[in-house]
Amino acid sequence: MDAASYPIALEQVTRRFDSGLVALQAASLTIAPGEFVSILGPSGCGKSTVLRLLAGLDQPSAGRVMTPAQSAGDAATAFVFQDATLMPWASVFDNVWLPLRLRGIGRKTAAPAIEAMLATVGLADFSQALPAELSGGMRMRTSIARALVTRPQLLLLDEPFAALDEITRTRLGADLLHWWGQRRLSVVFVTHSVYEAAFLSQRVLVMSARPGRIVQQISIDEPLPRDPAFRLTPAYQAICRELSLALEQAS
Repeated sequence: MDAASYPIALEQVTRRFDSGLVALQAASLTIAPGEFVSILGPSGCGKSTVLRLLAGLDQPSAGRVMTPAQSAGDAATAFVFQDATLMPWASVFDNVWLPLRLRGIGRKTAAPAIEAMLATVGLADFSQALPAELSGGMRMRTSIARALVTRPQLLLLDEPFAALDEITRTRLGADLLHWWGQRRLSVVFVTHSVYEAAFLSQRVLVMSARPGRIVQQISIDEPLPRDPAFRLTPAYQAICRELSLALEQAS
């Protein structure tokens, strides 16, 4: 089976924690190979739990989870958290090297891939900088470079731009679309922002309040890649209204 065709799905998944809290109840979703999907929903509805299940960091209480990691190994999936989670004592280069080092790939062998990835995310001149010397946006670029350097089939992002200023957030969103277009990996992007979801996504999944489940799926058929001018179009504004209404109904 080609790596890009590995299934990504939740089938009637329930996640009940030991405390008795039910985060997800009979939640189902399917991600097509190479698709960019965002997940919207009220706080506490289980969006992050969906990502953790897809990443293999958590297991369902009932139902079935299918991910590339089950067929192609852990390197097939990468996770970007809301915080950049960088090693503060390590350079940008060494932070990006980390997942390759954990796979037994030496620094010299990994160097060409790391340098190419840093150039891709606009950090070629900062490879020896420490995280404390970087802006918030640059730290997040480092985190994304660390995820992409493994060439995953599935990229999971849990509100990665939430702590950034609006200008940086907008630029990184456009850059993320560009990087996704280059690689055509599958992306699942959790956000609270209807504006972000409308700009980035091919499809938006709207979750209900806890216990979470998918209650609406909204396709966005506007051409990709999209540049910032798309945010000024009537089509974008209409999509934002539709997503806002869906989120209001789900809360």
